[in-house]
Amino acid sequence: MSINSQIQSNKTKTYVIMTFFVVFVVLAGYVLGQALGYGNSWMFIAVFFSVISSFVSYYWGDKLVLAMSRARPADRKRDFDFFTVAENLAIAAGLPKPKLYVIDDTAMNAFATGRDPEHAIVCATTGILSRLERRELEGVIAHELSHIKNFDTRLMAVVAILVGTVAFLADMFMRSLWWGGHRDRDNNRGLGQIMLIVGIVLAIITPILATLIQLAISRRREFLADASSAHLTRYPEGLARALEKLGQDKEVLEAATNATAHLYITNPFKGKQFAAWFSGLFDTHPPIAERIKMLRSM
Repeated sequence: MSINSQIQSNKTKTYVIMTFFVVFVVLAGYVLGQALGYGNSWMFIAVFFSVISSFVSYYWGDKLVLAMSRARPADRKRDFDFFTVAENLAIAAGLPKPKLYVIDDTAMNAFATGRDPEHAIVCATTGILSRLERRELEGVIAHELSHIKNFDTRLMAVVAILVGTVAFLADMFMRSLWWGGHRDRDNNRGLGQIMLIVGIVLAIITPILATLIQLAISRRREFLADASSAHLTRYPEGLARALEKLGQDKEVLEAATNATAHLYITNPFKGKQFAAWFSGLFDTHPPIAERIKMLRSM
C-alpha cells in the first residue's frame, strides 16, 4: 500500500469512528435522561453542549492551548533554524507558514494546533530546538505540518470536546442521583428501575470508553503524520533519528497537561501518569519503537 492510499484509508476510518462517536454521545445522553425520568431532555442537552463547546474550541482552542503551555512567540534571530525549516517545509507542502511559538523547557517535544492551515500554529520546546540536528528538526516540523495539512488539529479538538461532553453528562447524572434528582414513574416503575441501573453503569464506563476512543484516534493520527512527514521531506531517517533522541529523553514536560498531552509528537509525561500495565491502554501515542520501525521500512 502506498503512502497516499494509506493516508486516505486512515482518514476514512477516522471519519467512521467520529460518526460512531457522535452517535455514542447522543445515545449516552438519551439513556441517562431516561434513567433519571427526564425523557429526551438530556439528549438535547448533550447536543447543545457539544455545539457550544465545539464553537468555542474551534475559534479559541489554539489560544487556550498556548496559554496552558506558557508558550512565547518565536524570535527569528534567536530561533533561526526553527523559522527557516518551517518556512521551507511550508512552501514544499503548499501551506501558509504557520505562526511559531516556543516553550522554554529543556524537555524535548513539539506540537501543532489551529483550526485550519490559515490559522495554524507550530510550537516547539527549547530542548528540541537545541538538541536536534537540522535534518532531524525537519522531520519533526514536517510531522507537525502534516497534522495541519491533514486537518488533524481540527479533528482532535472536536474529539476532545466530545470526550468532555461525555464526562460532563456522566458527572451531571451522578450528581442528580446524589441530590435526589431521579423522577420515579409509578406507571412504568419496572422499566424505570432497569433504565436507572443501565444509566449508573453507563455513567461509570462511558467516560472511560470515550477516552479510549480519543486515544485510539490520537495514536492513529501519529502514524499518519509520520508517514506524511517522510513523504514531504523524502528523508524518513531524519524523523526516525529525531524519535530515537526523543525516546531517550526522560524529562517530563512540565507545561503539558492531560488536556494537551495528545497534541505532542511524543508522550510528554514519559509514561509516568499510569502504572506500567495500564500505560499501553491509556497511552496518548503509539510506541516510539513501532514508529521508528515503520519509518525505516519506507
